[in-house]
Amino acid sequence: MLMALRINVLAKGYSGISPQTLQQVIDAFNANCLSWVPEKGTVGASGDLCPLAHLALGLMGDGKMWSPHTGWGDAKYVLESHNLQPIKLLPKEGIAMINGTQLITALGAEAVERSGIVARQADVVAALSLEVLKGTSKAFDDDIQKVRPHRGQGIVARRLRALLHSHTNPSEIAESHRFCNRVQDAYTLRCCPQVHGIVHDTIDFVRGIITIEMNSATDNPLVFAERGETISAGNFHGEYPAKALDYLAIGVHELASMSERRIERLVNPALSELPAFLVKDGGLNSGFMIAHCTAASLVSENKVLCHPSSVDSLSTSAATEDHVSMGGFSARKALQVVENVESVVAIELLAACQAIEFLRPLKTTSPLEEVYKVVRSVVRPWDKDRYMSPDIHEVIDLLRKEKIWSAVRHHIEHYFAEDDIPNEVFSPTSSKVGCSGPHTPTPKRRRRTSLNGNSKTANENSKK
Repeated sequence: MLMALRINVLAKGYSGISPQTLQQVIDAFNANCLSWVPEKGTVGASGDLCPLAHLALGLMGDGKMWSPHTGWGDAKYVLESHNLQPIKLLPKEGIAMINGTQLITALGAEAVERSGIVARQADVVAALSLEVLKGTSKAFDDDIQKVRPHRGQGIVARRLRALLHSHTNPSEIAESHRFCNRVQDAYTLRCCPQVHGIVHDTIDFVRGIITIEMNSATDNPLVFAERGETISAGNFHGEYPAKALDYLAIGVHELASMSERRIERLVNPALSELPAFLVKDGGLNSGFMIAHCTAASLVSENKVLCHPSSVDSLSTSAATEDHVSMGGFSARKALQVVENVESVVAIELLAACQAIEFLRPLKTTSPLEEVYKVVRSVVRPWDKDRYMSPDIHEVIDLLRKEKIWSAVRHHIEHYFAEDDIPNEVFSPTSSKVGCSGPHTPTPKRRRRTSLNGNSKTANENSKK
């Protein structure tokens, strides 16, 4: 990614690099000849000088380089094995090779993409936890979201409604506690649209910043050939991606913060009405006790990692570069936070699936049963203690490959393809004027809603 982004910048024609030198960089990229580049050592202005210098060093035949054909070796010999010549830099090309924000952006792009993948699936996992904890979907009512119309909040609420008990996707588990006397659910269940929603909106915002940065000329000085002018300016400064990636870490961390609290509710018999730590023979078996400790430690680690590195600055280059972004650390921290979130959500998913074992023979909704089947295809239930790390990693892999999202996506699409089905569910926490006791809600025409949040009524569709 780092090398691809650097090629993209140089190819824009504002860096003053010759077509011949650019072609040599492209040839090395196409041959998968990759320089050894340290992830540390950049202050994020004048761009990522140290890491990009290492990138250029390998292309010049010095330092270390890797390719699938040779493995790691001296750059000169790796290039020779692919019939490539080391680059010989022409005027202006040295600074053109090392000036830009591509390390921040490359790491940031991975962090954004992985954040989006885990965030979608965190919504699904939250739905499964709410189901086995016998919560209600009433808080996700469409009218609730309309009076506070944040985009992410609405999207999450729609997903939860599509996954939980409804006429389209009935749940025996939900029916089993239809007339319970619980007043309302805990915030980590009831407020999923509000908390998960801002995470989705944060990811979208940061994706916009990173996308612009990936496709920008961040060199210095910039050459404007049509004007015959070379201008020294500040496009190399990494403050944009640095601030955005600090924001991303703060945002996506909340998925793990919510998830860990739901794990606590799943393993705590006083809150779940399930066996302690989700295992038979408690005391002899510790079940999910230590898995929960792992989740708690990762959430605590994220709290430290979420401190924004971009609030720091140290003057360099004899006070010429007197303000820097520290964006390299912002990007590395964001990626570590996302990795921790993936682990915590995976533990919650395992715990929720284990909880279902104690509610059988009752079935959940069709989409959530699909999630259960995907997990059980790689991890068997716990009947006694066993080494859990391999199972956690198996589920992390499912999340990274979007297997959980793939299992439910067509169910969500089908749910919103239906037209005249009530989207209200009974809840003892709601009441209507003139009604006393349990009631059957009046059917309400549901709007067709796509996965991206756009909606139309069936009548609107029929007019087109």
